[in-house]
Parts: sequence; structure tokens; C-alpha cells
Amino acid sequence: MDRRSLIKNAGIAGVLAAGMAPAVHAQAAVRWRLASSFPKSLPTIFGAAEKFSETVKALSGGKFEVSVHAGGELMPAFGVVDALQSDSVEMAQTASYYFTGKDPIFAFGCAVPFGLTARHMDAWMEHGNGRKLLDEFYAKYNILSMSCGNTGTQMGGWYRKPIKSVADLKGLKMRMGGGLLGEAMGKLGVVAQNIPAGEVYQALEKGTLDATEFVGPFDDEKLGFNKVAPFYHYPGWWEGGAELEFFINKKAFEALSPENKAIVRAAGAVAARDMTAKYDAQNPAALKRLVAAGTKLTPFSKDVLDAGFNASMEVFAAHEAKSPEFKKIHQDMRAFQREQVLWSRFSEWRYDSYIGAAKI
Repeated sequence: MDRRSLIKNAGIAGVLAAGMAPAVHAQAAVRWRLASSFPKSLPTIFGAAEKFSETVKALSGGKFEVSVHAGGELMPAFGVVDALQSDSVEMAQTASYYFTGKDPIFAFGCAVPFGLTARHMDAWMEHGNGRKLLDEFYAKYNILSMSCGNTGTQMGGWYRKPIKSVADLKGLKMRMGGGLLGEAMGKLGVVAQNIPAGEVYQALEKGTLDATEFVGPFDDEKLGFNKVAPFYHYPGWWEGGAELEFFINKKAFEALSPENKAIVRAAGAVAARDMTAKYDAQNPAALKRLVAAGTKLTPFSKDVLDAGFNASMEVFAAHEAKSPEFKKIHQDMRAFQREQVLWSRFSEWRYDSYIGAAKI
């Protein structure tokens, strides 16, 4: 019986059993470690790393496994870039703007003040120049990147006292995720602190922090911020669509077979879509629960938003003057954003404004 007849009559299971698919059997077992910057208590963000791991294992038939480690297990939550650079781990899950202390350009991989929404970010990264420009930058750190998902537009944070005007921001000790926000807020008098999410509750409870921003209702409720800071402001003008990223050790990725490279990219796409959908599905009910429990939900005034915008533009201009690479990426992002905003005027915004007012 010839090979084609055997395949037709025995099916793939028989072919594998007969040893007729050496390319499949030749795949050596691969074991990676993924270090997250987030705690296990967040099924949205940390859950995306678990989804990635499950998908890799399923697609590879168990020959490729990725163990997932929460922030602090293998290294400090903000130590993942150093670990990738030194080849200590194969992969990380993080928010790139945590590392603007190394270079402000890291912010563009996650979110910048008055930046892109989730859909705009996805479009810029995958069909604009975003991924190309950032991977060129990340190469200095032995990293290539993939989206891990997007939170969507975030909330403006939790405050022990209400923010009624710009004056209320002066001297405020506030945890914020990093990036260029701290510099912009500094111009408004805020004392920015970048600490892991798992340490924030205690700092608010003790009064060593006056405020914190994190993500949105579902995650914030999980972390209990409403119990120690009752004023919840919106929108998070610094995170119009915060992108979480999978950082991959370049050497480890390049050592993979073509099949396993494809599995990594496919699993990343599955995890990213799952995270964003999970936020959209779970935030509405979480917001209702928070308000029912006494959360005081209040929009930022236009004066506060205007002050934030002006401060942010000053920060961008200062960095552009110092770094041609920063300027190149920032200007590319803004050019893409202008086109997206133009289109949104005739699509999402008009539709949302109508359906939001309609009785459905």
C-alpha cells in the first residue's frame, strides 16, 4: 500500500501511530517560563497569561508548555525587562510603561496621555507602524512584543477626597502606572508613585497614598480600592486604551521551530482578544456594584481635563526635543490618531451618542 492510500484509509491517527509523520514527531518538547507583573487576583490581566499558556499547550499537543508566574514569584513585578535582557526567562506579561525609567519610549507600547483608544491602538500596532517601530526599539533590550489585550478606556482613579478643581491635585500623593503620566501630573502638583497593584490598598489605608489609578470597575473592585478611597473619577485621560503586552526573549523566540513560532503568535492573539472582551463584559456589572456600595462616581471637570492636556503636550514637546527616536514614534502615533479620530466621528461616536440616548 502506498503512502497516500495509507493516509486515506488509516486517517491521521493511524498515520501518527505508524510513524509516518516524522515532522510532527521530530518536534522536541519546549518548556518556557512566563513572568507576569500582575497578581493572580486579577482574572482579567493575569488570566490572559493563563489563557496564552493553555492555548500554547493545546495547539502543540502538549509538546510546548509555558509555566505562568505571578508578580513577585520569580522576580519583583517590575523586574521582568531586566530578566528578559539577561536571558533569565523566556517571556513576560507586563505594561510597558512601567519601564519609562529606562526610556520614555516604553510608554508608547501601553498608553500615553490623550493617546489611542483600544481599537485605534490595535490598528496602529498591527496595520500601522506601531509594532514595527516599537520592536525596533525593544530590540535594544533583547525583546520582541505581542499584544496581550487592551483594557479599553480606563477610569480616572480613586481618591480619598474629591477632585473638584486643578487646585485639589496639588500635593496629592498618587499611585499611577508609570509612563509620561507622572511627568504630566507633576506639572499639576501631584507626587507620582509607581508601585505594584498588590501594594496599593495598604498604602491607601495607612494614608501614605491619597489616591490611585489602576484600570476600571472590575479590577478595581477586586483590589478593594472603594473601601479606602470612596471618590471615583473619570475618564482616565492618560489611558484611552491601555495595551498590555507579552514581551518575548528574542533569542528564545528565534530558537523555536517555525511551527512553534506560529503557535506563540496564535496563542497571543487568542489571549489578547479574550482579555479585551472580558473587560467589556464584566465592567458594567462591577460599576453598578461599586455605586450600590457607596462609591461616589464623578467626572473630571473640563478645567481638570484641559490642564491635563496642556501639561501632557508640554511633556511630549520636551521629550521630542531630547530624543529624535521619541519624536519619530510620537509623531507617527499622532498622525495615525488624527485619521482614526476623523473616521470615528462618522462611525462609533455618532452611533454611540444616539444609542446611548435611545430607550433600548
